[in-house]
Amino acid sequence: MCMRSGNFSGKGGRRRTSYKKHNKEASESNNKPQHSCIMNATQFKVQKVDLQQVRNQIQHRTDDLSSKTLVLRRGQPFTILINSDGRPFDPQREKLVFVLGPLNVDVPLSVSGQPSPNQWSAIQEKSLPIPYTPCPLAVSLSSPVSAYVGVYELQLRVETGQSAKTYFLGHFTLLCNPWCEDDSVFLPSEDLRNEYVCSDYGVLYKGSPCNMFLRPWSFNQYDKGMLDICMQLLQLSPQSQADMKKDLLNRSSPVYISRVVSAMVNCQDDKGVLQGNWTQNYSGGVNPSTWSGSGDILRMWSETQFSPVKYGQCWVFAAVMCTVMRALGIPTRVVTNFHSGHDSNDNMVIEEYYSEMGEKLSIAGQDSIWNFHVWVESWMKRPDLGQGYDGWQALDSTPQKKSRGIFRCGPASVKAISEKKVDMPFDVPFIYAEMNADVHKIIIRNGNRLSCAVEKDRVGVLICTKHPGSKKMQDITAEYKPKEDDFRCVHFRAPFKVKLRSIELSDADGDLGKVDAEGDLGKVVPEGIAVSLQLLKAPIVGENISFNVIIINEGDVSKKLRKHVNAQSKEYNCNPTEAFWKADNDLVIGPYETMTVKHEISFKEYMLKEVMEDHQVNLAVVIEDVESQKRVMASEEFHIKSPALKIHVQNKRSVIINEQQLAMVTFTNTFDVAVSGELTIEGSGLFEKVQISLTIQPGETIWRPISIIPRMTGDKMLHGSLVLTNLPIILRGFKTVSVQAAKR
Repeated sequence: MCMRSGNFSGKGGRRRTSYKKHNKEASESNNKPQHSCIMNATQFKVQKVDLQQVRNQIQHRTDDLSSKTLVLRRGQPFTILINSDGRPFDPQREKLVFVLGPLNVDVPLSVSGQPSPNQWSAIQEKSLPIPYTPCPLAVSLSSPVSAYVGVYELQLRVETGQSAKTYFLGHFTLLCNPWCEDDSVFLPSEDLRNEYVCSDYGVLYKGSPCNMFLRPWSFNQYDKGMLDICMQLLQLSPQSQADMKKDLLNRSSPVYISRVVSAMVNCQDDKGVLQGNWTQNYSGGVNPSTWSGSGDILRMWSETQFSPVKYGQCWVFAAVMCTVMRALGIPTRVVTNFHSGHDSNDNMVIEEYYSEMGEKLSIAGQDSIWNFHVWVESWMKRPDLGQGYDGWQALDSTPQKKSRGIFRCGPASVKAISEKKVDMPFDVPFIYAEMNADVHKIIIRNGNRLSCAVEKDRVGVLICTKHPGSKKMQDITAEYKPKEDDFRCVHFRAPFKVKLRSIELSDADGDLGKVDAEGDLGKVVPEGIAVSLQLLKAPIVGENISFNVIIINEGDVSKKLRKHVNAQSKEYNCNPTEAFWKADNDLVIGPYETMTVKHEISFKEYMLKEVMEDHQVNLAVVIEDVESQKRVMASEEFHIKSPALKIHVQNKRSVIINEQQLAMVTFTNTFDVAVSGELTIEGSGLFEKVQISLTIQPGETIWRPISIIPRMTGDKMLHGSLVLTNLPIILRGFKTVSVQAAKR
């Protein structure tokens, strides 16, 4: 049963805590003259309160959430039991009081009737008498579906002659309700609710579109005290600190809540959770690549009196936000955009600069293309946008740009982004540019432009998320990009033998000036030279990178060419460093000939440049026609995968709650040197985190048994990471298990 709307208002007042474990009482004047009165058997007195926590939380689907309070979902009734003595209950003299910060509302206790669709309500339930036992007062309470998310205090006010006595009954935390069809976060599919609200694990997609990898992540929303920490995040926001009453009144809207959370996950403007760091110097904190779950981050933030946790990058910001939003009852998923454009000057154009030898140049303040960028989507209605824009809303907590004066982004309707409704709130233009901006590839010499090409299909080549109920990828590019702009190519998803595009570069002397919108400067000149790159296999750390340069002479005469090939190391979010590998030579190609030149980059060559988990390789080739001086270029950036840990679960199909089970983590050292590091194995809802220091000789296989005793039913994830200290590598592995209820 759902309550459609509500009006929680009233005068501000101090919090009253008059009935607690020792049945203490306190009086308040209630604007009436005070009189001393003698307590006697004719007065209604509260002796004991039972909030029916287990029963209520099972009914509200909050039984796995950990809090010091009763946890409920709005728009749904719940029952409490009140044991009393003295006179019988009198509905004319007893009122329940709901207190939320400076707000409170009095709710009369009715002896019959139905809950009001627009207000908080309290109705006495009929209970069967138990012989020789006082029958408790059973009260069914209901909150409206538009009630404010927050931590409430429940009180009972009893009229006693000319004064009133107030009993403290307990606290409860009220969340959004995606199971209630009138709630603005209602999600109609049970399978989707299980995935986007209930699931406490996921996989994040990183790397490059042609060599993607999965990153397991524990959202940990069921960890001890985690919900209370998420509520603290709301309470510490600048909005709450500046005007608590106004903040609480706005907390009926998931649009408002999501903007607060987006700002509070980063620490740029407030006492937020995470401090970003993209410098490669992580002293005084944690390398963002080593985090594996949100629980450690949120606990550290709370335990250090809300000092920012060091450090985060985009996927960490997104995963922590997903945890908070799911805990608050707002359906949320993590999304990756491959080749994400970051337009610094709002002109919808990304400019990339290359040397005449094909090395990508890093110029301060210029635009950039991130190999991948991670944000979240949350499901909610958008009454502020009009019809047609409900559903998934993009939100980004990575501090990149201010939105109305604060580092936050969204919620931007995905439908509005796909329709290029750049006048709609919030931050639609910024997110639209991340997947639709044009890219100008410019070759320069001594500060002058030699040539330029325009690519209209470079950014936003693949937007994806975890498929519900599996670890498979779900391609959601079409939800963001208009059909006429859907330039996705199959080669971006092929795991190996990837043939990368070539671009004919137009000639120019000095500054090219304005490039026309149609991109004529990037058209291929007939009877020219075409070039492409082809990865022969998916690059893996410890192995050589093998690729072909394929050159095609499209003319009817032989040509003398100069070939320049280089590889540069780069982080996922910025331009690369100086080339760590080069190959240059002259060659002659016959008419209509196709020439294939194989190259290999050794493990030692690229590992010396510390190509770590979130580093990429920028591979580029420039072919110059010696006679005509025309140049043709091909380039691509890709990730080098690390070897994986293997995890096996004994009797995977019969994992039973509260029953011991055995798992095994294994790894074989395929490197030609011994490796040392720390192995971390964890599984939210399965066992406590385990950390082991290891040294593994070349060719040696390690086996580490782990005892798991599941404490929650449902799909859970067991994952491990081995952070090596003598090589800049992190090895990972994970296994999902389905925990079943015990057989009766």
